[in-house]
Amino acid sequence: MNASRSPPDPDTDFSLTLGPPSTTPPPKMRRRSLLLLVIFRLLRSAASAMIAVALPYLVLRKLHYGSLMLGAIYMIGLASTAVLGLAVGHLADRWSRKGTLILTGVMVPLSALLVYARPDLPILFLASLIGGFAATGSLIGGGVGGAAQPAQTAVIADLTTLSNRTLYYSVLAFLSGVAGAGGAWLVRYFSIHNVFLVAAGLSALGLPALVFMVIPARPPAVPRTSDAHKASRKNIRKFGITGMFNGFSQGLITPFLIPFFVIVYGLHKSQMASYTSVATMLGAVSLLAAPMLEKRLGFVRSIAFTRALGTLLLLVMAIWHNLDFALIIYAVTPALRIAALPAQQTAITSRVHSDDVGRALAVNQVARVSAASGAILCTGYLFDLSAVEVPFFIYAAVMSANIFLYFKFFPNQAPSPIISADTSEQPSLPPPGN
Repeated sequence: MNASRSPPDPDTDFSLTLGPPSTTPPPKMRRRSLLLLVIFRLLRSAASAMIAVALPYLVLRKLHYGSLMLGAIYMIGLASTAVLGLAVGHLADRWSRKGTLILTGVMVPLSALLVYARPDLPILFLASLIGGFAATGSLIGGGVGGAAQPAQTAVIADLTTLSNRTLYYSVLAFLSGVAGAGGAWLVRYFSIHNVFLVAAGLSALGLPALVFMVIPARPPAVPRTSDAHKASRKNIRKFGITGMFNGFSQGLITPFLIPFFVIVYGLHKSQMASYTSVATMLGAVSLLAAPMLEKRLGFVRSIAFTRALGTLLLLVMAIWHNLDFALIIYAVTPALRIAALPAQQTAITSRVHSDDVGRALAVNQVARVSAASGAILCTGYLFDLSAVEVPFFIYAAVMSANIFLYFKFFPNQAPSPIISADTSEQPSLPPPGN
C-alpha cells in the first residue's frame, strides 16, 4: 500500500457516496457505515414485523377472505421479490451497492402507505408487488421487502473481512430481530388499519441513514481467471439449488404459522402479537450462536442440526393439537431455522468471486422465493380444505432433501482459495461493541 497517498475525505468528497469509491475508507469509517446500516435495518425490521403480523388479520378477519387469497397475496410478493431481487443483485455489482439499497429502501414505506390509504384487495395485491409481502422468512428480516436483502448482505461483506463476517452478520441480524420483536409487540396497541401507517413511518425514518453511508471499494480478490470464473459459477449454481429447496419448504409453512393459530385455535390479534414477539426475540438471540456453530460444526452441519430439529418439532405441532405445546414450538422453531443463517451467508460470500457477490446472493434468493410461491398456493389450498396437517409432512420431506444436498454439494466446508473474497489485504475490524 502507498502510505504517501492521502485518501479522500468521505465527509467532503461525495463521489464516495453513490458509486464505488476510489480508495478503501479507514476502519473508523467502516464502523460508522455499519452503524448507519444498523439504524436502517432496525427501523425497517420493526415496520416489516408489524406488517407481517397485521396482514393475515386484515385479509382473514377484516376483509373476510380465505387462506387461498392470503396465499395469492403472498405469492405476488414472492414473485416481485424474485424479479426485483435479481435486478438488485446485478445493480449492486455493476452500479452501486449504496444507490441500490436506497432504491429498495423506499419500497416498504410506499407499500404500507398504499394499504393504509385504501385497504382493499386490489391495493393489497399492488402493495405486495411493491413491498414484497412474502412472509417466507422469520421476522428477523420481517418477511417483507426481501428484495433489499442481496444488497444489504453484499454491503456487509464489503465492510467486513472473512475472519469476522459471520460475527457481524450474527450481531446485525440479532439487533434486527430485537427490532422485529418490538414491532410485533406494537401491533397490540394499534388497529389493523393504523398498523400500516405506523409501519410506513418507521421504515421511512431509516432512509436518511443510508445517505451518509460510505461503501468501500471492491478490488478483485484475485485476477478473474478462467478457473475462478468456473468455480464461482459452480458455487452460485449449488447455492441456487439449495435455495430452491429451502424456499419451497419455507413457503409451505412459514407464511401460514400465524394463520394456523388463527384457524385452528382462534387466537386474538393481541395474543398472537405477543407470542410472535417472543418467537422473534428467541430467533434473534439464536443468531448470536452462529459464530460458535460455524467454528464447532461448520456451516453445513450447523444447518443440518438446527433445521432437522426444527422440522421434528413442527411435525409434533401438526399431529398434536395442544395449544400450550404448539405455542412453545412456535416460539422455538424460528430460532432453529435461522440460527445458522449468518454462517450460510458467509459461506456464499466467501465461495464466489468478489465481483459476483451481489449476483450470487440474488440468485440464491430468486431460487428460494420462486420455489416458495408455488408452495404458498399449495398450503393456502390445503388450509381452505381444512387439511392443515398435510403441509407439515410435505415440509419434512423437502427439508430432508435439502439437508442431503448441502452435504452432497459442500463435503469440504472450507472455501476455495481461488475465489475467496478475502485473499487481498484488508484492514481488520474489531468485534462489534469494541
